Amino acid sequence: MKPFHSRTKIVATLGPASAKPDVLYSMFNAGLDVCRLNFSHGSQQDHQAVLDTIKEINKKYKYNVGVLADLQGPKIRIGMVKDGGIHLVNGKLTTITTNECIGNENQIYITYKNFPKDVKAGEIILLDDGKLQMKVISTNLIDEVVCEVVHGGILTSRKGVNLPNTKVSIPSLTPEDRVNLDFVLKNDVQWIGLSFVRRAEDIIELRNIIQSQGKTSRIIAKIEKPEAIANIDEIIEVADGIMVARGDLGVEMPMEEVPLLQKMIVQKCRAASKPVIIATQMLESMITTPRPTRAEVNDVANSVLDGADAVMLSGETSVGEFPLIVIQTMQKIIQNIEQNNYPFNPDKFLKQNSPTFLSDAICDSACFLAKQTKAVGIVSMTLSGYTAFEIASHRPEALIFIFTSNKSLLNTVSLLWGVRGFYYDKFESTDQSILEVNEILKKQKLVKKGDILINTAAIPMEKKGKTNMLKITVVD
Repeated sequence: MKPFHSRTKIVATLGPASAKPDVLYSMFNAGLDVCRLNFSHGSQQDHQAVLDTIKEINKKYKYNVGVLADLQGPKIRIGMVKDGGIHLVNGKLTTITTNECIGNENQIYITYKNFPKDVKAGEIILLDDGKLQMKVISTNLIDEVVCEVVHGGILTSRKGVNLPNTKVSIPSLTPEDRVNLDFVLKNDVQWIGLSFVRRAEDIIELRNIIQSQGKTSRIIAKIEKPEAIANIDEIIEVADGIMVARGDLGVEMPMEEVPLLQKMIVQKCRAASKPVIIATQMLESMITTPRPTRAEVNDVANSVLDGADAVMLSGETSVGEFPLIVIQTMQKIIQNIEQNNYPFNPDKFLKQNSPTFLSDAICDSACFLAKQTKAVGIVSMTLSGYTAFEIASHRPEALIFIFTSNKSLLNTVSLLWGVRGFYYDKFESTDQSILEVNEILKKQKLVKKGDILINTAAIPMEKKGKTNMLKITVVD
């Protein structure tokens, strides 16, 4: 059984720096909860090797580390440019073309075929995470767009392109994404990240594909476009979780708006009982140094204080020099906040007209009772996982122990704030099951004699219905 770490979970992107079994095992032990596979990089063969390693470690050590497969989405890039890059000079004109070529100062290839049709004169084009900026002067609506360099610099091959003012016509799921989606569904990953989500329909389209293949993978909507912010309530409603992808979001929108958008999205997700991940540049300097900057430490701490379910690492663990030290550092920051000043038990208002209102009320009462009785844990038995999502959203100080006979759910709940999953399949009588699950926790030294636990379950047990029962138990 994996050592118990912080309530706020850690998601880490795997890559060449962290794919070896011994490195990954040490990261699991240091507090890694969910492995992210970034399909913008690496082949399916590379990803398959990593997925096999994760499965082996989970099986051998009885861990439940989850997997988030992050689809690339319609990432727009420029093509190849001449060796050493090209120098774009302020005020000069250059043509962006959809005809493949090796780029130079006068002409640059873009991978996005509809670019000349979608852009209009006066719109802004950002290159290389916003480091370079151009303005559209004219378009022939076929294959060429003339631009003026506003903020120049050196541009190298395959850099990303952001179009903050443009309504982009590319679908959220590209042909390449569909091929990768088939691959991850065959591997039964728990979470799938959908990039550049703009509206609820993007999520629904992906959901239909998942269901048509008889799979249960859940969807994380990555928020990185202004349209996603405009449609945030509808997106949260249909997604299973949200990622605040601050990199592209901070390029596509004024960067000074991102901190408050982060807080707003976390609050909305908690209200909707959906997990939320804060991502991008959290400990960026640790790609090359073993210590973070003070600003990065503050950033992680603030994301924890905001109430995020998880904080995410990207290059720090995929290509960085210190993947294990990065996990240990993040774990220390999180634990310091949670032990000293975490805002446990914030108010959460139940929706009385919700079809799940009665189950929600039980979960709400479990968290209230845990606070009043100073219970060490809330213990729930669930098949669908609904109770885990709901209890976690209340951010109780008591630990959350989820027992289920649904094996894939064990890895799914590894993303949820404060939740720890256990396999249990003897749902016969309520009293007997409660005795047995509490005994499992006692044997694993997670609770001790005299501790108070709040147990929730569905009665009658054999029907595996909605949670409708609460019991206060003193551990024998």
